Amino acid sequence: MLLSPQRMADTLETYYASGGSFIQPGLLHNAQQVVLAIAIAVAVLFLFNFSRMWAEGKRPNPVKLALLATTIAFWWYCNNGVTNILAGIALFEVYHDVQYLSLVWIYNRSRVEKDSSIGGFMRFVFRRSGSLVGLYVGLVFAYGSLGYFNTRLEVETIKRVLTGVVAASGLLHFYYDGFIWKVRDRTTRENLGLAAGETSPPSREFLPGWALHGLKWVGVFLIPLGALWIGQTRSNMSEVEQTARIASDLPNSARAHWKYGFALHKADRLDEAAEEYRIALRLNPKQKEPHFHLGQVLAAQSQLNEARSELEEALHSDPRNGEYHSEYGRVLEQLGLKEKAGAEHLSAIRFAAKSGRNHYEYAMFLFREGKPDQAIPEFEAALKHNPNHPEAHYYLGRVLYVKGDYEGAKRHYEETARLDPKAPVHSALGAVYFRLGQTSQAIAQFKEALRLNPDDAEAAENLRFALATETERASTPR
Repeated sequence: MLLSPQRMADTLETYYASGGSFIQPGLLHNAQQVVLAIAIAVAVLFLFNFSRMWAEGKRPNPVKLALLATTIAFWWYCNNGVTNILAGIALFEVYHDVQYLSLVWIYNRSRVEKDSSIGGFMRFVFRRSGSLVGLYVGLVFAYGSLGYFNTRLEVETIKRVLTGVVAASGLLHFYYDGFIWKVRDRTTRENLGLAAGETSPPSREFLPGWALHGLKWVGVFLIPLGALWIGQTRSNMSEVEQTARIASDLPNSARAHWKYGFALHKADRLDEAAEEYRIALRLNPKQKEPHFHLGQVLAAQSQLNEARSELEEALHSDPRNGEYHSEYGRVLEQLGLKEKAGAEHLSAIRFAAKSGRNHYEYAMFLFREGKPDQAIPEFEAALKHNPNHPEAHYYLGRVLYVKGDYEGAKRHYEETARLDPKAPVHSALGAVYFRLGQTSQAIAQFKEALRLNPDDAEAAENLRFALATETERASTPR
């Protein structure tokens, strides 16, 4: 992990987010060199010992050697050769799970054959039967599919329950493994097919087993958790500062520079963000995220042709990414390529139908093109997937106002005012109230708009007109 730029970027991100002090780049580099030297030394000693044992006729099991070599090589590949860090973790987890679950099958098959006291479901599953291997694999896939279905569930309570089940079972897996796989235990060795008599003598412990176990929990879990909590509650470090430290510690990590650029991007420091994205791309030209975010920055700086090129690079790497198509559509629209822009927005929705953002961007495209009837269902779809989107509520309210649906416009303007109370929405809401004959509420909204923005000429004019109307109505005899 220390020698992997990708893993170190994630590790340092967690470390600095927890309030950790700055690690000097020189110190980190020296630590990496020391670890590399130790790894080389251990490898040399291993090969020397292996050669000596081979010469003495004590040849290790070739399956064991093959497993050792392939596991180390694949672990290195997943950490350093796979660009997508999540894909790397998933690849090694599948590789590890195949080994582990095969070992579990062999171990429990042996237990069932040797121990007549085992009954019930365990004996049923681990009997000598080819069809039960399929059942075992099916149970494994059923458990693994919980995470997949969890991401597609609409009911929030069920999602939380399944998330808790997966997280708790994963933690218990690692916890219980420390008790299950005790190779010094005679029964465990027998069921693994090892010589039962070659067990290590029990060590003399100065504390009872329960006390030692408690101390392990304190040292491995409670102290780190307490340090993490203290660091997170007391740390005032901004995301920009955190990511700047990581980029400083890992100058050759494309991921670190991309994360730093993204933090600068969110802080609206666009020139600095663009430079960090370019550094990330020089280090790894195939990384799609810096291309996409650099395209966004260039579009915001009105460098539309350059933005188009960067977004095309991102789409070349990930042609089914709905967000990329949506952003590309926005740039094409600004370049005057309206027909192509509309096609890109449709592609964005096709590839990410549940993205409220993509529906909103397409609705805004239709709104600017003067197609309110087509824009309305897209605004509604955006709000279905993201009900707390103030801009979608505001512009849907504008479309409904233009179409004469004042009650509908009022509902969406009120929701906008609740989510993001700015001057334009209060002015628009005042206009709706006035149309509905609710003059006093209209006056209150125009006054609120002017309080938030005293230079709002339209709100001031509407307020004068509403006050004059109310005065005229008050003076009219009944």
